[in-house]
Amino acid sequence: MNPVTFLPIGVIYTQYTETAGIPIQSALAENSMMAVAEIAPHFIPGIDGLEAFSHIILIYHFHKAGAPQLKQKPFLDDVMHGIFAIRSPHRPNPIGISIVELVKVEGNKIYFNHADMMDGSPLIDIKPFIPVFDHRDEANNGWLEAKFPSGQKEAEV
Repeated sequence: MNPVTFLPIGVIYTQYTETAGIPIQSALAENSMMAVAEIAPHFIPGIDGLEAFSHIILIYHFHKAGAPQLKQKPFLDDVMHGIFAIRSPHRPNPIGISIVELVKVEGNKIYFNHADMMDGSPLIDIKPFIPVFDHRDEANNGWLEAKFPSGQKEAEV
């Protein structure tokens, strides 16, 4: 396969300067302070209209992740699973995705709540979260089903 190269569109600034204390998912980051994604000047036209959305999807690089591990014991289980069945940052391509609550857009800064990424994470892309497209009623929780039944609401987690 041919290599793929991405140019970061900005940098994410959060309160998390080390891995200890980072929430395991953005939905569980309710107590995090507001964070900011600073967009590089030449990408500013690309965020026009983003402020109309309540939530956005941030795609970023796990820039402090260790070496990839194809089998790991995830935080919520005692059994080893393949890397593509868990959300560990120690991946062949250390890419993170987080759905966050958009607070405001000011110039080249996007302010958001529910940060679950490390300070200084290179931002690769932003997409609007669109509930009608991004929600799947028929989705299940895979090996986590016993811990989080599919009918359970996010607020119950």
